[in-house]
Amino acid sequence: MKPPVLKVEKLRREFPAGEGTITVLKDIDLTIEAGEMVAIVGQSGSGKSTLMNILGCLDRPTAGVYRVGDRETAALEPDELAELRREHFGFIFQRYHLLGDLSALGNVEVPSIYAGVPVEARKDRARALLERLGLGDRTQHRPGQLSGGQQQRVSIARALMNGGEIVLADEPTGALDTKSGEEVMRILKGLHADGHTVIIVTHDRDVAEHCQRVIEIRDGEIIDDRPGAGKGETDHEPLPALTAQGRDGIGALIDSFREAFQMALLAMNAHRMRTFLTMLGIIIGIASVVCVVALGTGSRQKVLEQISSIGTNTLEIMPGSGFGDRRSGAIRTLVVADADALARQPYVDSVTPTVRSSVTVRYGAVANTGQVNGVGAQYFRVKGVKLSSGRLFGDEEIATTAQDVVIDQNTVTTLKFAGDPIGEVILLGSTPARIIGVVEASSSGFGGGGDSMNIYMPYTAVNARMLGTTTLRSITVRVNDDTESSIAEAGVTNLLTQRHGTKDFFIINTDEIRKTITATTQTLTVLISAIAVISLIVGGIGVMNIMLVSVTERTSEIGVRMAVGARQRDILQQFLIEAVLVCLIGGVLGIVVALLFGVIFAQFSTDFRLVYSMSSIIAAFGCSTLIGVIFGFLPARNAARLDPVAALARD
Repeated sequence: MKPPVLKVEKLRREFPAGEGTITVLKDIDLTIEAGEMVAIVGQSGSGKSTLMNILGCLDRPTAGVYRVGDRETAALEPDELAELRREHFGFIFQRYHLLGDLSALGNVEVPSIYAGVPVEARKDRARALLERLGLGDRTQHRPGQLSGGQQQRVSIARALMNGGEIVLADEPTGALDTKSGEEVMRILKGLHADGHTVIIVTHDRDVAEHCQRVIEIRDGEIIDDRPGAGKGETDHEPLPALTAQGRDGIGALIDSFREAFQMALLAMNAHRMRTFLTMLGIIIGIASVVCVVALGTGSRQKVLEQISSIGTNTLEIMPGSGFGDRRSGAIRTLVVADADALARQPYVDSVTPTVRSSVTVRYGAVANTGQVNGVGAQYFRVKGVKLSSGRLFGDEEIATTAQDVVIDQNTVTTLKFAGDPIGEVILLGSTPARIIGVVEASSSGFGGGGDSMNIYMPYTAVNARMLGTTTLRSITVRVNDDTESSIAEAGVTNLLTQRHGTKDFFIINTDEIRKTITATTQTLTVLISAIAVISLIVGGIGVMNIMLVSVTERTSEIGVRMAVGARQRDILQQFLIEAVLVCLIGGVLGIVVALLFGVIFAQFSTDFRLVYSMSSIIAAFGCSTLIGVIFGFLPARNAARLDPVAALARD
């Protein structure tokens, strides 16, 4: 024998009230057979709506047994109850509970989306149901554009979308005028005639008399169960047959994701200002991170360029124990023979002796203080100095103490040559010198450079004609590219210590300086990035707060979706997608803002630029996604765990 479609035994429902409880339903026994049309009547507070919520699996009884067919609902998980609501029940509410952002067609489709019905099939059925209920010309209208009677018919179509074996109507005519109410009752009687089990909860006894059976509740107990009059007209036109069935698998998941994605976009569009303010924290955080990394990369490159201008991977050997050694000026142990010995070492690329003298440089009527650098023929390779015009001096000029000089662009500008300076004679103090070449302006190393005039002359000529000495101020060694600078530094130290019998010199390792400055720059970049990340976290907290507010504002919508069969994961997915979308769009806008900042920055700075890295941009984009997932999960989980009855009651 087939079990009754619904059966209730000794059902109780209690609610907490202060320190005690209120019993709304008291040991109710009720059986409803398939195909019945039943009215549950009673005054407000009698418990009829609570009974309907339990019958529709929106609420659970405190005690007793409730079976749908042969399934006891107490043993079912939330998603199994959602399946019952989706596959067996259709809800018609007094206040319609349509989703305001969707059209009539979209509202009717919602139950079949959660059932996994293919897109075209569900659209065809939704359109057919609306046409059958007289709304064929209103399919694209939103609820706010429909009358009360039209909205209730959309609600009826939604209840029938997945078949609606059991139709539960809560005060279906309570918010309608007389004519619309009669039309709705005619449709409900037609559903009954088509074989649906129809249960109407009402306080209107006239509405109840349309049914075959009337159950009266008072103070939580059934006091009467009698046949109804079955009066009123019936809509005899058949409804469209249910042809498309729900499905599982990847297709259903894709449809569910598409629906959640579209609803997220609709919700974001409906609250544009709130969405933008939510994104603002993410935009600022992402832009800050990308700009800081670009600034740090640009700073490192600028530092490396500046260090390269005073020699790449070089060792500067100077007398004394350090820059503060007052005895360094009296130490005369660095000699040309030391440079020659170093040049023969396997780790050395090139070597130059160096002496310096600050003199008054004259050309015509122009006189200015400049620095004469006495250097070897390999100096220009050691320091990476580039020739602009003319030629450089070589070993022959060194051997003959030639009074030939190479000047830099600063000197050309300062001395105001009328034409090409090559071949012109200038006075270095009282020593005449002929210009044979011009090099690009650059730092001449520690102790010189910048905007000063730099004049390069064979060190033999400077020593013999200006300083009157044979000792050197310093020796600069360029280390081979395949040799670690620390190894070369140790070799130079050992060699010169042996030659001098003591360590009366110190070495400035430009590669170590480069590494130190680069490490410092990286540390500062990490520090500033940490501050930027904090702003990202603050932005993420803002996303979480706004999403929590959104959940509160959309509680009624969540209740409707649960009533028509949405699983917890469907609700979780929808709100999580919305949070991730907010952060993703905020991340993209943040990257765009960072790039625009770089363009603007370049307009005001000619010698420094931001250097963007694709890895930092990808990391920032991934970070925004992660923020959406992490900070969106809690609000999404709260939405998924809402009680359907409590959610529907919130309006």
